[in-house]
Amino acid sequence: MSELIPRPQVVRGAPGSYVVTAGALVTGPADLAAAVRRALPVLDLGYAGPAEPERTGAGTTQPANPPGSAHTAPRAAITVTPGENLAAEAYGVSVTAEGVRISAGGAAGALYAGQTLRQLLPPDAFRTAAPPGARWAIPCGEIEDAPRFSWRGAHLDVSRHFLPKREVLRLIDLLAVHKLNRLHLHLADDQGWRVESRAYPLLHEVGSHRARTTTTHHIGDEQRFDDTPHGGYYTLADLSEMGAYARDRGVTIVPEIDVPGHASAILAAYPHLGARPAAAHAVLDRWGISPAILSPLPETTAFLSAVFAEIIEALGTVPYFHIGGDECVLDDWAASAEITAHRASLGLDSPADLHAWFLRELADVLAGHGCRAVVWDEAFVSGALRLDTIVMPWRGMEVGRRAAAAGHDIVATPVFPLYFDYAEATSAEEPVAIGDAITVADVAAFEPAPASWTAREAARVLGAQFQLWTERIPDGRTLDYRAWPRGCALAQVAWSGDAAGFAEALPAHLARLDAYGVEYRPPAGPRPWQRGGTGDRRHRPGAVPVAEVMRHLSAMTHDAESTRPSIEPA
Repeated sequence: MSELIPRPQVVRGAPGSYVVTAGALVTGPADLAAAVRRALPVLDLGYAGPAEPERTGAGTTQPANPPGSAHTAPRAAITVTPGENLAAEAYGVSVTAEGVRISAGGAAGALYAGQTLRQLLPPDAFRTAAPPGARWAIPCGEIEDAPRFSWRGAHLDVSRHFLPKREVLRLIDLLAVHKLNRLHLHLADDQGWRVESRAYPLLHEVGSHRARTTTTHHIGDEQRFDDTPHGGYYTLADLSEMGAYARDRGVTIVPEIDVPGHASAILAAYPHLGARPAAAHAVLDRWGISPAILSPLPETTAFLSAVFAEIIEALGTVPYFHIGGDECVLDDWAASAEITAHRASLGLDSPADLHAWFLRELADVLAGHGCRAVVWDEAFVSGALRLDTIVMPWRGMEVGRRAAAAGHDIVATPVFPLYFDYAEATSAEEPVAIGDAITVADVAAFEPAPASWTAREAARVLGAQFQLWTERIPDGRTLDYRAWPRGCALAQVAWSGDAAGFAEALPAHLARLDAYGVEYRPPAGPRPWQRGGTGDRRHRPGAVPVAEVMRHLSAMTHDAESTRPSIEPA
């Protein structure tokens, strides 16, 4: 029981084991039993119904089909019950020679109990079908567990490189395996719009594809292009499917439509919504930051309100909606007489004040749908956001501390060590990355709520998530390589609160990922077919050292003009 990732809060081992047979039954409330069964697909568990009491004599009752009964042993393989005084994601597991008993605070807790049982089984439990002769023995003992943080997530950018629905569903499964519960889905940026809109169909008809993509991966190199079209989008039905699939696995999808900057794809479809309505725009074919920016006028707010409503309706349950707010070049706002007049009518002193006002307007729209707005940290600097807006401090934890001190909840997302588009080693063997290096150990050492923060500031930390920006992640195989096992380390930090025992547990966990089919980066370095080679896909060590990036970003957060972009990407 010592090789679990993330590490449970309390583990008490005991002698012996219990052998679960394929097709064994789970008994308990339907929603809790379904969650346990979903976590253990290879066992093909059945459902025995609720564990109803039965009469044993005048005025007395006992559970029907008690564990250990020779008559009903299959029904007692796994019993799940609601746990009194347990939070929704908390659970307890007791394994004896007679069977498995689970107490769960809710469906999420039951799911996580099932995922823990899955890790207690041999690695073959992570296959889709059992190999011949598989024996499912669970070691005896007791586990009591609950997460430290409520937000344990991953960010996936599907704008720079579109990833098909199957990759999103697979990532959701892997998040659930690691007890990660948020998928921040970056649906729109300069390089592509990725969701159907019935209200504004040119968004997906025009904005979802670009004519070519840069093959220049290192900042400062001469631009080269592949002249190959790239694109794709999710239908609203796809989005509904992904939302339901995620909820069944304890994952909340957090959609992001990044505005008002990063707007090239939107303006390629609807140029009149831009700060320069007569300008022509195209979906961006290179990386970096574009000056393209939406107008902050009422027509733009109405447009975004309609699009937000479509996405919210499709996903079904959207407690959080990310509206970006980062890396905005405000020059076109300052140069526009109409926008300047609008700003003056609002009594605002500067384009930066208008930027904050615009985001607050959108947050008000989302609040009408029952959603909390989420923003990147540039949106916070003016201090004019709704107080319930969640801030993601990508430029470093110091700006996160300032947001927390101002009363905002935060989700830790700093470039170092949670931007997984950085290489895992300073080595030419690595595939191309924006810079180097962020290691598994770096992630494992991260503290989302630093000890130097006050108790009031630390209480504002909802959790943490790792970021998968996809300029240099063109497909699912590369996604696996970037995400794991660094994502395993973040899962432990966000759930358990620290990395104690992580390094010792990782080899056993990698065997589980092998069985699952995850093409992770091995701790010793890339496999031969994972290396960057000698062409455009090779990494150039030292091109962008992450330590230097963080020094630059730290300086930005103390700059009065910190809404102005200075670095690629975010």
